[in-house]
Amino acid sequence: MRLGTITYNVAKDWDLPTIIDHAKKAGLEGVELRTQHAHGVEIAIDAARRKEVRQRFADAGLTLWGLGTTCEFHSTDAAVVKSNVEECKRWCELAQDTGAHGVKVRPNGLPEGVAVEKTLAQIGANLRECGAAAEAHGVEIWLEVHGNGTAHPPHIRTILDHCNHTKVGACWNSNKGDIVAGSVKTYFELLRPDIKSCHINDLWDESYPYRELFTLFRQSGYDRFTLCEVGTAIKQEDGVTFLHCYRGLWRELSRG
Repeated sequence: MRLGTITYNVAKDWDLPTIIDHAKKAGLEGVELRTQHAHGVEIAIDAARRKEVRQRFADAGLTLWGLGTTCEFHSTDAAVVKSNVEECKRWCELAQDTGAHGVKVRPNGLPEGVAVEKTLAQIGANLRECGAAAEAHGVEIWLEVHGNGTAHPPHIRTILDHCNHTKVGACWNSNKGDIVAGSVKTYFELLRPDIKSCHINDLWDESYPYRELFTLFRQSGYDRFTLCEVGTAIKQEDGVTFLHCYRGLWRELSRG
């Protein structure tokens, strides 16, 4: 299990050299670049910029773990869904060009007046098309456990079952809705066969059982990233200190 950070929100105002510098100095191993942030790694960048991004991470010895998008597939408007699918395909191209391992997408709610099962099946079917694009570009799609209603882990399980593509998996999101009787084990085991990435939040929040989560990850042989996603932006001058302290707490909670 490895530690990295998402640029949402901790590093949303940092440029790419600062993100890489701070992550490296704090002892982190990887980064997920979330769209619409100051780093500027977006689907519109040209080939030269894509090559530069790839080289910056390689030179630093850091993993560009993923690209965090806002692509979503629950809308009742077929044109909107199609637009999101096509955008996701472009993110897969960018991931390949920049050396990222995957593209994070999300469900973002259950439309009113539509049967839940119909929406879940729709999301899964469109994810399958995205999965084919990911496979063509040598990357993965990670479905964040996210959205009003859709964040319910059994709904994520249903979506992934409808999708049924080897290049599509789940991104555990450390939501309070994961907890059943004080434990995340029930829903963790439900999704674990497909968990390909993980977001972690305020590790100092004792209402979420991070020590148990990390134990479950360790016992199941998870060797991928857990990524810092806190709700507060951190000033650049405080970034290394914050990430270093976060890493210390992560190490304490994840030790056997």
